Amino acid sequence: MGVLTALAILAGLIVVHEAGHFFAATWQGIRVSSFSIGFGPVLLERQRRGVQFALRAIPLGGFVAFPDDDEDSPIPADDPNLLRNRPLPQRALVIAAGVLANLLLAWVVLVGQGYWVGIPAGFSATPGVLVAAVQPHQAAADAGLKPGDRIVSLSGKAVGGGQDAVASLVQTIKTSPARSLAVVAERDGRSLKLKLTPANLGGVGRIGAQLQPNGSEAFRPARTPLEPIRQANRDFAVITKRTVDGFLTLATHFGETAGQVSGPVKIVEMGASLAKQGGSSLFLYTALISINLAVLNALPLPLLDGGQFVLLLLEGVRGKPISEKFQMAFMQSGFVLLVGLSLVLIVKDTSQLQVVQQLLNR
Repeated sequence: MGVLTALAILAGLIVVHEAGHFFAATWQGIRVSSFSIGFGPVLLERQRRGVQFALRAIPLGGFVAFPDDDEDSPIPADDPNLLRNRPLPQRALVIAAGVLANLLLAWVVLVGQGYWVGIPAGFSATPGVLVAAVQPHQAAADAGLKPGDRIVSLSGKAVGGGQDAVASLVQTIKTSPARSLAVVAERDGRSLKLKLTPANLGGVGRIGAQLQPNGSEAFRPARTPLEPIRQANRDFAVITKRTVDGFLTLATHFGETAGQVSGPVKIVEMGASLAKQGGSSLFLYTALISINLAVLNALPLPLLDGGQFVLLLLEGVRGKPISEKFQMAFMQSGFVLLVGLSLVLIVKDTSQLQVVQQLLNR
């Protein structure tokens, strides 16, 4: 059920994104030819008011198509309701609507969390440091640590709990490059004794794992009807800033951070894990992925909304439309890049799944 829940959330976020484009166009009277979830061959379709609603074979996103893109369309090229014949501000709204829809949904979800689950009332820490994620072929993975493990002892000393325990553990790792550390971790009620040897990167120890306090977030009922909205505003701003910062770090330090990039398989795996916890975890997961989709689509890359916006800006600066040949080459290069990157991430993430690792190690 966890995997199905995560898939349903991810699919729902894609539908919301494409619905933003669709309704921004139809609201302005702009002709739309199709609304598709996925790419490639059509699996299911339905015609309604001249629009094809389709589910396609490659589940890597979706798109809204316009008669402008169809050379065989019977609609005259000078039809005022074609997207390309509308003023730049109207076309800009159609392009931006998908990103805006995802951002709005994230905010609504965070507001819903405040009313349904409550207002965060602090973190209730328990002993140990949680291993949230492990990079393959790094020190933590080589030592046998896995996501979900709880580190309870380091070099014969209990690590304690809370953020202080995480900071202390990270500091010990940083100051112990190439030194073997005795680690005791708990997994599924079992105690494991492991040897952890941080890699030496410029004199600093690194283990290739994400560590976080062990425990759970406490919640309380809202004191006023407006408190969930104020809390949602704060959470929305923090998540959005961290997401943008993450993409900027990826762009400026690609070589160091590329290994941390995850694809749809890892996103679903994370969602499935959170779905089992229920409650606030699912709200936060939905908001986080929705904001990530918004920021990702805003990047000025071919095939993404940001790339479409770049073309629109160029048209505005030049005072005349960009040639169709250039636009086609721009979009085709984006499709190859998107599909290629998605396949690489899917293979990488799939190879890291526990069930696959067990098969490979037989």
